[in-house]
Amino acid sequence: MTAVSPSPASTSATAVAERPEAPLVLDTEPPRTLDFRAQFALWANLGISLIGFSSAATVLGTAGAELSFAAAVTAIVVGTVIGTAMLGVAALIGARTGAPAMAVLRGLFGTRLSYLPTVLNIAQCIGWGVFELIVIAGGAQNVAGTQGWRWLFVLLAGALTTVLTIWPLGSIAVLRKYVAIAVGVAMVYFTVQLGRQGFPDPGAGNWDGFLTATDAVIAVSISFVPLAADYTRHSRTPGASFWGTFSGYTVAQVWCYVLGLIALLQQGGDSAKIFDSFTGVTAGWVFLLVLVLRETDQSFANVYSTAMSVQNLLPRIDRRVLTVGIGALVTGLALWIHELSAGYTNFLYLIGAVFVPLFAVLAVDYFFGAGRTGWNLEQDAPARPLMLLPWAVGFATYQFIAPTPVAGWWTGFWHDLQSAVGFEAQPWTSASLFAFLTAALATWATTLVRKAV
Repeated sequence: MTAVSPSPASTSATAVAERPEAPLVLDTEPPRTLDFRAQFALWANLGISLIGFSSAATVLGTAGAELSFAAAVTAIVVGTVIGTAMLGVAALIGARTGAPAMAVLRGLFGTRLSYLPTVLNIAQCIGWGVFELIVIAGGAQNVAGTQGWRWLFVLLAGALTTVLTIWPLGSIAVLRKYVAIAVGVAMVYFTVQLGRQGFPDPGAGNWDGFLTATDAVIAVSISFVPLAADYTRHSRTPGASFWGTFSGYTVAQVWCYVLGLIALLQQGGDSAKIFDSFTGVTAGWVFLLVLVLRETDQSFANVYSTAMSVQNLLPRIDRRVLTVGIGALVTGLALWIHELSAGYTNFLYLIGAVFVPLFAVLAVDYFFGAGRTGWNLEQDAPARPLMLLPWAVGFATYQFIAPTPVAGWWTGFWHDLQSAVGFEAQPWTSASLFAFLTAALATWATTLVRKAV
């Protein structure tokens, strides 16, 4: 008999079917399929967001006290490099251990104590996932020039988000091959079009508030630290995870913020009108639509990482079941909530402040403490309650310098404590950096005590 060669279509289908995907349960060894280019593309896409454009307002400062354009750009670059270096280290640890981000914390705290940051991460990922769907729907309405059909845009974005989480490694491959190119073209187009129009510089020569602006940018970069290992556990090499994450996210976030800053200045500093600059250029709506559609990788990251966090609590549940359920939950909340209240947004920022010192504890203990001889990441990993102390010290430092306004009693407590010791925040007192340093030093001291005992 004559052998029949398989058709190209069947060969392609077989290749797709055999492509390694992320494990369905926690205790399965992850496939190592992500090279430098794939991780660069993933983090470059995550570094560009609709929220990032409007967040340029936090760098520029308040009306009448704006930073100069040069100072603002410098703050963006410095803050991004510092924050993304921390992100890269978290990515590196994920690649070395092969464990999701919250499961990595089993080595730091023990399995049961790792449930505390896990629950906090679940809360923040769901909150930001809802926020992303709200932003996507608003962006779609802006492109369509209508205030209607919001429910349809939310449903479509939620459905696409959920599908991406079912095949996460395949989704990252699509990001590398197609989406990153489309986003790059859109960003180049807007950079040329907005740049040629010029913009005012109301804070010319002003550098007051530079470190405050830098701190805000650091916080945005660090917000991905509790998610990084969920993806870099699939990295082929630790080096590819660090450099892919660091370079991809750094280039993208700097570009995103600077372009947002230009658009903001063209609108007189009004962040509510920032996208008018994008739609105001020739064919701007086409390229803005590309960025709106791309925003689903942000919601994808939040929904998928929520599932990875839940698996730290319930390791035998199929991640596909989790992502479908979480995707439905986030979509339902986005349909019900048209915008997040200031109080809830501040609550999300409070959780974010938790992870700045937590990363410091994680990095120091991994490279200089118990992690040097190998952490226990199993289900029965013993508790290490002493490691909660430097985390608490770092968090208290952050709130002492810059209390998160979640409630009157909360900010009142920290302001009273400031008054009691005669402390007044200075332009150089960066909450993120000081929280990181105090937590790192406290962890180092804890490590020395443990070795001495």
